Amino acid sequence: MSLKSEFLKTIEDRGFIHQSTDLSALDTLMAKESITTYIGFDATARSFHVGSLIQVMVLYWLQQTGHRPLVLMGGGTTKIGDPSGKDESRKLIDDQEIQKNIESLSTIFKRTLSFGSGPKDAILLNNADWIDSLNYPSFLRDFGVHFTVNRMLTFESVRQRLDREHPMTFLEFNYMILQAYDFLELNKKYNCLLEIGGSDQWGNIINGVELVRKVSHKTVYGLTTPLITTSSGSKMGKTASGAVWLNADLLSPYDYWQFWRNTEDADVGRFLRFFTLLPLDEIKRLEKLEGAEINEAKKILADHATAFVHGESAVKEARATAQKLFETANASLDDTSLPTLILSEEELKAGVPILDLFCRLNLTASKGEARRLIEGGGGRLNDASISDELFVLKETAFEKESVLKLSAGKKRHGLLKRK
Repeated sequence: MSLKSEFLKTIEDRGFIHQSTDLSALDTLMAKESITTYIGFDATARSFHVGSLIQVMVLYWLQQTGHRPLVLMGGGTTKIGDPSGKDESRKLIDDQEIQKNIESLSTIFKRTLSFGSGPKDAILLNNADWIDSLNYPSFLRDFGVHFTVNRMLTFESVRQRLDREHPMTFLEFNYMILQAYDFLELNKKYNCLLEIGGSDQWGNIINGVELVRKVSHKTVYGLTTPLITTSSGSKMGKTASGAVWLNADLLSPYDYWQFWRNTEDADVGRFLRFFTLLPLDEIKRLEKLEGAEINEAKKILADHATAFVHGESAVKEARATAQKLFETANASLDDTSLPTLILSEEELKAGVPILDLFCRLNLTASKGEARRLIEGGGGRLNDASISDELFVLKETAFEKESVLKLSAGKKRHGLLKRK
C-alpha cells in the first residue's frame, strides 16, 4: 500500500515495519494529526546493545516527523522479567540496581531526543509509578477477566518455552498482562494511541491493544520492527567478543566505530537505512559501490552511526586512531582513543597473565576465548605474535616502550600503560 503519513512512509522506506494491527487506519490518523506513541524498555542492564538501537532510531524519526514519543522505562516490569525470546527465566534484580540501570540507560535518549513540556517533546516515564502501587486482588478482578489462559498459551513467547519443555513461572506469565496495562495507563493519561516494539513483542502489544478496546472502548494501534540479523545469519548486536554496547564505558567509541566499519558488504545498504540519517538517494548510491570502493561506504556508515550515539568528536578520534593503526607506520599511540588499561607497579612486579589482560581490555569475553585466540595466532603484543598462552607481562616489558598495544586479530586493539 502507498503510505501517506510522513512517519510511516519514512520508516517503511527504511525497512522498519514488520507487523501492524491496522496500518491503513493508522496511516490515515498519522497523516491527519500528531499522535503520542510509546516504546517500553526494561532495565535489565546498565547499557543497551546495538540490537536495541533500532527502537531508538524509530523514536527519533517519530519525533522528527511531528509526533510525541513516550520512553517508558520498565522499573516495574523489570522486577518480573519478560519471557519473550528466552528459554529461561531472567535473573531477578533488586530495586536499587534497577534504578541505577534506568539512570544509565536513559542517557541514550537524552542524546537523541528532545525532552520538554511541548506538545511534541519526548517524555521519560517509569511504569513502577503505577505498577508498584497496584492492589493485586483488585487488579486481577478488574483486568484479569479480559485475558484467557487459552489465548495466552497461543502467543509465541509462551508457546516456544512450552514446546522446548523449558519451565515458565507464573511470575513470567503475568508479564504480558502488566505490559498490556501499561498501554491502558498511557492511553488514559497521555492519550497514547500507538505502541511500537520488536517483533518478539507482538503478542504483548496485541494484548495491550485489546485491553484498551475492552476497557476504554477506544481504538489504539500496535506496530513491530523486524529482528535484525546480519547477512551471514548472526543476531545483530552480538560478536565473538561479546555484546556491542552503546555506553562508552562498556565499549569504547573506537571499538564501536570499528564494529560498523567491519560490516559485511551485503549489509551496508540495509544498515545505512536503519542506523544513519542519510538521505535515501545517497544510500542508494553508496550501496551500489563494489570492490575496494565499498570500504568507503563502510566508513561513512561507521561515521554516521557513531556520531548518532557518541557525537562528532568521537568520530574524529576513531578516524584518527584507525589511521594511526592501519595507515601510518610506527605512529605513537599515546593520544589515541583505544581502550586503555593502567597497570600498577605491584601488579607488574608480580606479573600479569596475558589471558587476564585480553579480558580486562574487553578484547575477549573469557580466558578460554583468549586462549583460543593465541592458539590460532591472533594474539599480538606490539604487533609481535604471542605464542605462549601462559605468558606473563612484567615491568621489564616497559623498559623501551611507555605504551604497549595488545591486539586480538587485526582489528581489535587495546593499550597497556604502567602507573
